[in-house]
Amino acid sequence: MVAQEIGANSFPILSAFALDFPTLTGRVVDEANILDAAARAALTDKLAALEAKTTDQVVVATLKSLQGTSIEDYGYQLGRRWQIGQKDKNNGVLLIVVPSERKVRIDVGYGLEGTLTDAISRLIIANSITPRFRANDYAGGITRGVDDIISVLTGDAEEWKRRAAKRPEATTNWVPIVVLVLVLGTFVLVFIMIVGSMPGGPTDRRRARQRSVWSTGYSPTWSSDTSSGGGFSGGGFSSGGSSGDSGFSGGGGSFGGGGASGSW
Repeated sequence: MVAQEIGANSFPILSAFALDFPTLTGRVVDEANILDAAARAALTDKLAALEAKTTDQVVVATLKSLQGTSIEDYGYQLGRRWQIGQKDKNNGVLLIVVPSERKVRIDVGYGLEGTLTDAISRLIIANSITPRFRANDYAGGITRGVDDIISVLTGDAEEWKRRAAKRPEATTNWVPIVVLVLVLGTFVLVFIMIVGSMPGGPTDRRRARQRSVWSTGYSPTWSSDTSSGGGFSGGGFSSGGSSGDSGFSGGGGSFGGGGASGSW
């Protein structure tokens, strides 16, 4: 029991050591190098003003890759590694962009999960960030996303919640699935008809037996013995085995996995 507990508790630590995290050099860490100096400076000024007003810490991080893990796992660990947000408030937010994998995520610290909710984060990503990313406007998407996050954190949270509640949830598009089923069904039917009409095929053999019976008057006797019949058994599956923001640092905040992700 003790060994199991130690193994379970040490897993996140081992996972964290397996990932390479960039250094927290400021409020904008542009590892993927998708922002010019003017954009980084403008974002830094906005986020510094937000922290001075509310104590909330928001950091933008662009990454070269996710190193084989999900953006949810990487973001959760990065937030804890950098300790974004105040220790007594856990009021940190991470906006993570991974251009090479076309992934974006807003990670929210414990203390802000009731304000910057998952639904609001999804709305910001879908309406403000990814449409601009699809047009290769990374600076525009990040800036608009940051502006919306600041809007939520500085007093418009209830209005944002109402807007998020009106947004319909994504539904499954059944049209391609139905078309695929129909095409496969037609293919199977045509295949059966072709095989059945071939010389020596099942239909041809049945006709030959019938002609033999009619010409000889012989009626075959069918046996109910199935001991040597052509049965089948189900097969089993086996599971085998930076911006000029010197002096900035996180305030000791923690993250619990709140937020939302998107792609483009």
